[in-house]
Amino acid sequence: MRTSLSLPLLAALSILLAACASKTIPPEEFSGYLSDYSQLAQKQLPSGQAVLSWVSPDLDISHYTGVYIEPSQFYPWVLPTGRGPQSTLSAVTGYYDAALKRELGKVMTVVAAPGPGTLIVRPAIVSLSASTQGLRFYEYLPVTLLAAGVSTAVGMRDQDSEISTEIAVIDAADQQVVAQVVRKGTGLALENDSQVMTLDDFKLVLDGWALDMRREYLSSRH
Repeated sequence: MRTSLSLPLLAALSILLAACASKTIPPEEFSGYLSDYSQLAQKQLPSGQAVLSWVSPDLDISHYTGVYIEPSQFYPWVLPTGRGPQSTLSAVTGYYDAALKRELGKVMTVVAAPGPGTLIVRPAIVSLSASTQGLRFYEYLPVTLLAAGVSTAVGMRDQDSEISTEIAVIDAADQQVVAQVVRKGTGLALENDSQVMTLDDFKLVLDGWALDMRREYLSSRH
């Protein structure tokens, strides 16, 4: 006997598939921080995360022994808000810098200034925001869809904290860009649409970004 899916279930499945799609930054969200986005391609990292990246085919990582990590910045420049106060913005960039130095320092010499045989890592935070969480699978049932809509409307629904970065890697000798990365991460869930975001909401994401950069450096040496 042939079975068929009801329209509500089909709609629910389509939402679920969309929610499971890989989270990379679409072109309309590029910040303009990088000099050229045209050669970026999606790549799946060993960590399972999807990024947009480009590496110069002429790059020979063995030529470099040191790395200079420029202080990260927000780009475009942002004003503090009630949910993203200056204390959070400063803490995020400071922690990002420390994480990059910690992880890359395990495989290269972190230098105080660029020089011969040095790569410059130039990171930027291009967005820091919160968005209402997508529906969980058990909320696709028709009875619960109404309740989910009501909780969203009154600001009670959990929210995802989200952060995005764009990174340029530059040869210190000739100032040529040799690699670029664009990626997005989801931090800890926020309880509602008024909870203030803090560094703790993003630490795991920032640590993961730095770890992935170290792993990518190691893989490029083989």
